[in-house]
Amino acid sequence: MIRTLLFTFFVLFFFPFLACKNGHSTAETDVSTPGGGEVSYYLTKGDKTALLEKQPALQFREGKPAAEAITIDPSETFQEIDGFGFSLTGGSADLIAALPQAQQDSLIRELFSDDEQAIRINYLRISIGASDLSASTFTYDEVPAGQTDPSLQHFSIGREKESLVPVLKKIIALNPDIKILGSPWTAPTWMKTNGAFKGGSLKKAYYPVYAQYLVKYIKAMQAEGIRLDAITPQNEPLHDGNNPSMYMEAKDQAEFIKTALGPAFKEANLDTKIIVYDHNADRPDYPMEIFADKEASAYVDGAAFHLYGGKIEALSQVHEAFPEKNLYFTEQWVGGPGNFPEDLKWHVSALIIGATRNWSRNVLEWNLAADAEYNPHTPSGGCTTCLGALTIQGNEVTRNVSYYIIGHASKFVPSGSKRIASTNLDGLPNVAFLTPDGHKVLIVVNTGDTAKSFAIVDGNRQLPIRLDGAAAATYTW
Repeated sequence: MIRTLLFTFFVLFFFPFLACKNGHSTAETDVSTPGGGEVSYYLTKGDKTALLEKQPALQFREGKPAAEAITIDPSETFQEIDGFGFSLTGGSADLIAALPQAQQDSLIRELFSDDEQAIRINYLRISIGASDLSASTFTYDEVPAGQTDPSLQHFSIGREKESLVPVLKKIIALNPDIKILGSPWTAPTWMKTNGAFKGGSLKKAYYPVYAQYLVKYIKAMQAEGIRLDAITPQNEPLHDGNNPSMYMEAKDQAEFIKTALGPAFKEANLDTKIIVYDHNADRPDYPMEIFADKEASAYVDGAAFHLYGGKIEALSQVHEAFPEKNLYFTEQWVGGPGNFPEDLKWHVSALIIGATRNWSRNVLEWNLAADAEYNPHTPSGGCTTCLGALTIQGNEVTRNVSYYIIGHASKFVPSGSKRIASTNLDGLPNVAFLTPDGHKVLIVVNTGDTAKSFAIVDGNRQLPIRLDGAAAATYTW
């Protein structure tokens, strides 16, 4: 009897103390316990007094909230997330590659590593050949005027080995699982109806040759240790005013995919996804026309969107019609010189929150870097006011609004996370995710100009919050 009493005393009084000393206290590790759990909190304010800045930890409480609530429901899941990031344009790569070696390595680590201080970008878009934010126009197989190269004997990605490939290799060394999407702005000029970099269309006679051109590109990048997760057949196919650019209607893209690109990928045994459209949300009919073509659709993973026109809800329209197809958000610029509070509110609410709440698996902002004059860009059709996430002027690096827009998601939502249900409140758009290791992430933006109070509700516990106007916050627990 005495031994039993002593054992009971030891279990009740000494065992909890020992467990706590060994780092296993319930309060520290079991954040799912109602009424318990520490919440990490990162904040960016429109007035720049906080820039993705870690705030003092918060603590869930028991009981009902006194304010409007954002209720998290991890039992209701939606699409898996591939990642958040930027377009690593040719110009961006040139500027990063020109930095002194130690500064370049430090910057790449800040952007792409898993370090505590990094923003952990996990998805990139690159141009296949020049984009309008390259220093000059080029493809991988240009020949003198009047000549053609249907056997692609002159194909070479040598131009990319100057900046893009070396920078990508450093990124991949830090994050081998980063997803990379390739998008061409144009086919080689000798394949086009106008023989020029700007405008024109792909000649149907060259469909098979252009398909082989893209196969050769993917294999050439693989030989450099760079795997492309996906490509789109054409950037902004309904806009032929960029330099370079190429016009391609939906029926032509479907024809190109089913007769040339899809079979070429299959024959080459490539697992790189084919994603269609890659243009504005005002034309959801474009990808749906391709999806409705069963022969073309068999080769297609999904559709990509920009938001220079239309509404982000158009992505849900496509999802509802073709739920088996994946959706992506692949480009949105910030126009320089920018308006930090307004850009922060709009991009976080429309893209980080809006795109993912409408089934997008990723969110990519436009150029990662430009100089103080928005260079480099191509002449007569290149973007002259695209504000990079970074301004790199000589050896000076400035972080701009899209750095923080993407950082509020990429830092906390790794690939493989799933969107989960959360209550949307007027003036406080938000989105929630469940990470592969079981953490919950909530991103909220106050689109008003004055502070708002609300509560985060997770099960039987609640967390009162007051968020300043024009501020974005990420909460993780």
